[in-house]
Amino acid sequence: MTDKKRNFQEDAMRYGTVMGIFWTLKFVLFPLGMQSPLLLMMFFLLTLIVPVVGFFMVRQYRDRECGGVLTFSRAFLFTSFMYLFATLFVTIAHYIYFRYMDHGLIVNTYQDMLDQMAAVATSDLKASIDQFQQALDIIAGLSPLEISIQLITQNVFYCTILALPTAGLVMRKPKNV
Repeated sequence: MTDKKRNFQEDAMRYGTVMGIFWTLKFVLFPLGMQSPLLLMMFFLLTLIVPVVGFFMVRQYRDRECGGVLTFSRAFLFTSFMYLFATLFVTIAHYIYFRYMDHGLIVNTYQDMLDQMAAVATSDLKASIDQFQQALDIIAGLSPLEISIQLITQNVFYCTILALPTAGLVMRKPKNV
């Protein structure tokens, strides 16, 4: 019986898939949160703990797969790959949602909020509301594919930034013998 050692990319894919499932379940709360403030608050709280979950996953990788030793560069690369695979996973959910399920729900909800704010806004807030309205008009004109690509870009950017402190916190040099 041979014991095949998994490679770096397989481990990043495995951990990234778990993170992607977490992100997908978290994303489900966003459109539901358009109708329930509690669910929207849960979405934002889960978004805030993503770096903590990532830290624990990379630390688990270090301890289980690397024998407790992980250099900064390898930790950064693993964290980046893990987040990249999670991004690819959740992008499928984003595309499916915006292509087949949304039908303008999110944009219409934000439009209603802007209309309510505009009705009671002072002249100082009118300029800000107009800027939000222009941004919302741009978002409303995007196709589901364009929205998905935008979300991929955001996730990759933010996760690359998150990978730096995670790698610094998780790295562990080998003990001198």
